[in-house]
Amino acid sequence: MTTSPAPGQIVILNGPPRSGKSSIAAAIQASFEGVWMNLGVDRFMAMTPARYHPGIGLRPGGERPDLEPLVRTLYAAMYESIAAHSRLGLSVVTDIDHHDCYSTPLGILPDCARRLAGLPALFVGVRCPVEVIVARRRATGWHTAGEEADALRRAQMWEDAVHTPGIYDLEVDTSVLSADECAARIAERLASGEAGTALAKLAALG
Repeated sequence: MTTSPAPGQIVILNGPPRSGKSSIAAAIQASFEGVWMNLGVDRFMAMTPARYHPGIGLRPGGERPDLEPLVRTLYAAMYESIAAHSRLGLSVVTDIDHHDCYSTPLGILPDCARRLAGLPALFVGVRCPVEVIVARRRATGWHTAGEEADALRRAQMWEDAVHTPGIYDLEVDTSVLSADECAARIAERLASGEAGTALAKLAALG
């Protein structure tokens, strides 16, 4: 008789682009014990045919209503994959930017949270001031056709959308903590043995 492995730990890093999620995910993979699989937004966007981009990376504002039904399915498939890895004993870190600012609300986050029911998961808010986010984007070659105020306004819109409703097990600020320090905070929370409750609360919203 085969014994099922204990489920792997899941860490969901939620924050806007350039907030530092990918760097934290890399730090977790490099420093945490065991096998940590990175099943983040960039991985799933890379698997999505180009004609359906940006897929799950769709920005707030209802920019592509024609893609929204597919986006809901892509998120469901992503979280079912996360759950499958965990059930096989593999730990998972996911960097994502959840929001519900589509042409009509889709309730994607509560649906995703329900797909991880019964599995050990932490939902971590990755915070960063919009001024720092805009500066990071400019430093990597991104330019806006508008003025600085417009770039900040759009960054603030994304920040607000991604951190609504703002229910987390832990929050980190990458403007004051390095990626390694953020990973250490997450490791401390995991070592405490305190179970995450944020996803159960989110699941109950929809």
